[in-house]
This record gives sequence, C-alpha cells and structure tokens, in this order.
Amino acid sequence: MQDKLHKVTLRQLQIFLVAAETLSFLRAAEILELTPPAVSMQMGSLGEELGAALFEKKGRHIVLTVAGEKLVPYARRITQTLKEASEAIQELQGVERRTVKVAMVTTSRNFGPHLVAKFQADHPEAKLDISIANRRNVIDLLENEQVDLALMGRTPHRIEVDVAPFAKHPYVIIASPNHPLAESRGIEPGQLTGETFLARESGSGTRMVLEHFFEDRGLDMPRIQEMSSNENIKQAVMANMGLAVISKHTFHLELLTGRLVELDVQGMPELRTWYVVHLKDKELSSAAAQFKQFVESEGPAFMAEFFGSGY
Repeated sequence: MQDKLHKVTLRQLQIFLVAAETLSFLRAAEILELTPPAVSMQMGSLGEELGAALFEKKGRHIVLTVAGEKLVPYARRITQTLKEASEAIQELQGVERRTVKVAMVTTSRNFGPHLVAKFQADHPEAKLDISIANRRNVIDLLENEQVDLALMGRTPHRIEVDVAPFAKHPYVIIASPNHPLAESRGIEPGQLTGETFLARESGSGTRMVLEHFFEDRGLDMPRIQEMSSNENIKQAVMANMGLAVISKHTFHLELLTGRLVELDVQGMPELRTWYVVHLKDKELSSAAAQFKQFVESEGPAFMAEFFGSGY
C-alpha cells in the first residue's frame, strides 16, 4: 500500500472531490473541462492505488462506496492544506516583491538614506532594505543578486550592468582650516606632491580619483596613508594630519561648520556622476522599477535641494 500511495496525485484528489460532490462523472468532466472517460479512468486509478473502489453504479447513477465516503474529509483536508500553503507562499512573495534591496557605496551614505526616505514617503506600500558598503562589496552584492539596485559613482567593469545617471558627483581636495594652503587660491597640482594624502584602500572610488589626478598630469604620486573609512579620513584631516581627495557629498556638514575647507586647486572639482545601477537584463519587480524611475526623475532636484544649487 505504501508503495502505491506515492502515485496518488493532487489532481486525482481534486477530481475525486468534484465527482463526489456531483455524483456524476459527466458533470465532473464538464466542471473540470475533461472528458467523462478521463474522469472515470482517473477515479479507477485512484481506487486501485488506495486498494478500494471509491464509486459504484446504482442504476444510471454513481454513488460513493464506504471507502469513498471515508476518503472525502481527508481529500478535502489535503487539498485545503495545499491551498493554504500556496496562499502563504504567494503572500510571502508579495512582500518580497514590494521589498526593494538597495546597496549604496559609502560615499553616498550622507544623502542615500534621505533619498530612500523620500521615496518611501511617496510610496508607503514599498519597503526598502539598504546596505552601505565599499565599492567592491557593492559590486559583489550586485553580481550575486543579493540586491536589486545600487547607488554608486564609478560603475563596475567586471559585470554587465544597466546604468542610469541621476546627479553630478564632484570630488574635491579638503584640508584643515589650519593648513598652510587653506586660504590659497589657484593652487597648482604640482604644489601638492610633497603633501601627505589620506585615502581609502586601493580600488576604492576616491583612491582612483586621487591617483588619476596626479597620473593624468604626469606628476609624482604624493605619500599616501591608507585609512579604513571616509569618517576616519575626515577626522584625520581635521587634525591636520594631511589632505584628502573626497566626494563633496561626504563632508557637507563639516564644510558648513568650518571644520574642513575645500582647497582651491586648479583642475578641481573633478566631476563624476552618480548612477543607479542594476544587473543587465535583470527583471526588476514593479517596486524596484518604481524606485529606479524615482531616482532618475527626482534625484537631480533632490540633490540640488539637499546640498544646495551648487552641489
């Protein structure tokens, strides 16, 4: 018996319940859009698999056998349980479809959460999970499809992505207000080769801008002291331990309060672009597509309001 039970299908139980309710293979066939012989065959197979006939003929009609009557509540329970399981999974999928997973590079941490909050205020039905990480980790999250979208400045090369620009991204050189160059104007890049620059790890967006700034001008690379985060870099620059190339979007508050200054260096600011990015050919959920569209359309005005018109 146990060997036979694995052959019982949900479809057979569904047909059985309709036939048991109508007591007519013809009527069951019409409801289920099957042929009467197909219904009869399925009920014969189900009876064989269970080891007992489920229907018997009485005149021109069919009736349930004792075994058939015994099976009805179990068949209802099985089909209902599966229906509830399906509904629970659909509900779970519905929540997931409304959830947008967004990764942000660390240089966007000052404005990114505020941009997300604005989207959520306009779309309260959506839920956004955000991750803030360095560029390399954000690319890993995209590649492994652990996030739907990413906000980043320099787009990845090792994976194919669709990118949409949404704002200018200026990089500048910052210093302590007590640095000898703090009040200078029109500083030539060559004057900076003897300075110490505080920078993120090799491969980070800000490190690349720093290296390209000197390499593109044929200048010697200044001494570089690596630090683990932009916050540490800002604190060290405030302590007058060196200069730094940094996104202007990461020190807005310190600039306003006079704790840091932007040096007036020829060739700066270096303008890059902020992008909203996702894997190429990735099918975005409706909520993710809404967020992408929001960033593209509302991002420029948001950035201008958040950082001021000269951001």
